Amino acid sequence: MMKRAHLRQFLALVETGNFTRAADRLGIAQPTLSAAIAELERLAGNQLFLRDRRQVRLTEAGSRLVTHARAIEREFRAAELAFGEATAPVTPLRVGVVPSIATAMLSAIVRGSAGPQPLVLAEGTDAELRRRMGEGQVDAIITVLRAEDADRPSLPLIEEDYRLFLPEGHALAGAAQIEAGDVAAETMIARRSCEILGETSRWFTQRGVRPPFFLRSANDDRCMEMVRAGMGVTTAPHSLGRDGVVGVRLSGYDFRRTLGLLAPRDRPDLVSPGHPLADACRASGG
Repeated sequence: MMKRAHLRQFLALVETGNFTRAADRLGIAQPTLSAAIAELERLAGNQLFLRDRRQVRLTEAGSRLVTHARAIEREFRAAELAFGEATAPVTPLRVGVVPSIATAMLSAIVRGSAGPQPLVLAEGTDAELRRRMGEGQVDAIITVLRAEDADRPSLPLIEEDYRLFLPEGHALAGAAQIEAGDVAAETMIARRSCEILGETSRWFTQRGVRPPFFLRSANDDRCMEMVRAGMGVTTAPHSLGRDGVVGVRLSGYDFRRTLGLLAPRDRPDLVSPGHPLADACRASGG
């Protein structure tokens, strides 16, 4: 018979991605956890994890079990709270974020989310975060929304275009719009966190612009500060602008993005009015 202990062990392994870390979290020996997961797989009649030397990943059957296991665990906790028996620490709300969200915006979300669950942030690419949410390793993600997300629990926060950022004293900083050729002689700074990095590279190449690079970095704050310091120019979403830099439109560079909060199908509450995270996201995006 499947027990609550099986599901808690299963969820610990899902959330940590590693037998050693999961065993440490549960306060049991790794062989004990391995035996328990093997027993759970026998009871389920399916292999739940794909194992390699460094991490484990869910199989299709494991992904199906995650939804049920999380729902059962929530109900157990609700029952414990109803009868005043909850003694364990409050489970944190795990939120994945793409690196290209403006730090000021993320800070506003964190400061505004004063709910009963403490926040824990996890950074990753859009693909990584979507996989981790599907495997139950994070509860919700703040990422670039896609057209196919329309039928999923989501909350758009900000829709914006991408611009070329220059230091405010640059000769082109006052222009309403510039052509690609106008920056052919400029030194560039490549934002490796950019969701359209490949598209941007092709866009410039197709227009014969192959500039030298001062910096390639996944740290957006560093990239923007180097622009402010006059070390180069870069393309970025409008929300990454700050004092000392100017965002100018590039003719024909018509990329846009919608940044938003995305939740699993079984957690529409996370994007609904009244939830602290959703309310904080709305306030920051407004």
